[in-house]
This record gives sequence, structure tokens and C-alpha cells, in this order.
Amino acid sequence: MKINRNSVIYAVVFTFIVCIAFVVVLSIANQVTLARVEANKRLESQTAVLKAFGLADATTPPGEIDAKYKQLITEKKVNGTTAYVATINGQIYVGVELTMPGLWGPITAVLATDKAGTVVQGFAIVDQQETPGLGGRITEPWFTDQFKGKKTLPDGTIAFAQGTGKGNFDPNNGTVDAITGASRTSDFVKALVNRELALARQIGGTL
Repeated sequence: MKINRNSVIYAVVFTFIVCIAFVVVLSIANQVTLARVEANKRLESQTAVLKAFGLADATTPPGEIDAKYKQLITEKKVNGTTAYVATINGQIYVGVELTMPGLWGPITAVLATDKAGTVVQGFAIVDQQETPGLGGRITEPWFTDQFKGKKTLPDGTIAFAQGTGKGNFDPNNGTVDAITGASRTSDFVKALVNRELALARQIGGTL
């Protein structure tokens, strides 16, 4: 029987078969790359944790991250939250990884601090979907580095203020520069940072 390639039935069947073929190919590709994707996510998280504690930086080879993480970081579950604990120069520090809403999607970051939550050891972004060149600048070193050694305000928070756009590196004023032109993203990161400080204080009190 001759197939009528101009018929509606032929078009429907052909489209169905093509769709099924693409679904099968994508499913196979997903399964083949799943382990690698999970490994990359774990590496990104471990790198951010080490950076927040000041135990790694941009020059640390990826091949050393897993070994350093296992050697220097202890994971603890406290009230349903995963906490990271490290001893640096004889002092215990607490890190918290938290995901909260951003402007265009969730923002995941790690903040490390002393047990009392009064001095920030470091801050690192794990994942974000903010606008490139605006809110996306929260991943830039000038922004994250200004948290290092920053003392919190008397109420235990870090304030965000419009400044030079180059970073506020005074460790004693409890304030960091917000992202110029991205006030909404800055507000979301401020909420994230201060929630992490509160959690770190809670967890630090149990250690």
C-alpha cells in the first residue's frame, strides 16, 4: 500500500515517532551524564565551603578540593540543617549553606563565621541566576571578599549600603557595599546572609 505523505495521519504518526526518538536519546544522555553532573555539583559545593572558611581560593586545583574538604571539614546535622565545622588556628568556625529566593531564581551561598556569629570568616556563592552584569556581580571577588573578617552589628546582622561599588573592607563597621543598579538582588542577598548568621549562631551554641 502506498503511503500518502501528505495526509494528516502520516504527519501525526511521523511527528509522534520523531518525538519518541528524541525523548529516548535525551533520556539516555541524561543517564550517561548523571554521575558527572552530580560530581560537578558536589565539587562546586565543596569549593564554596572551603572558600568561605578561607581554606581554598581561585588558585586551588580542582583535583585537591575533595581531599582538602575531607581532611579539614566536618559535616554535622543540627535541627535539620547541614552545618560545616572547621578548626582553624585552634579556633572553631561554623559554616552554613543555605538557599533562598533571588530576583530570577534561587540563590545558594555558604557563609562561615566564628561560633558566636560575631565575625564573618568568609562568604561564597554556590549558585545563582541573577542578571549578568548587574545582580550576577554577587559572584565577583570584590563583592564576596568584603565579608572576610567583617564584624557584625550589635544586632548580629550585616548591613548593605550603596557605596563606591568597589567594596567596603572596613572590618569594624558591619556594612558591605550593595551591588549598584541591583538593589533587589542586594536585598535578597542581605536576607540570605543574615539568615545564615542567625543559623550559625544557633549551631555554634551546640558545639
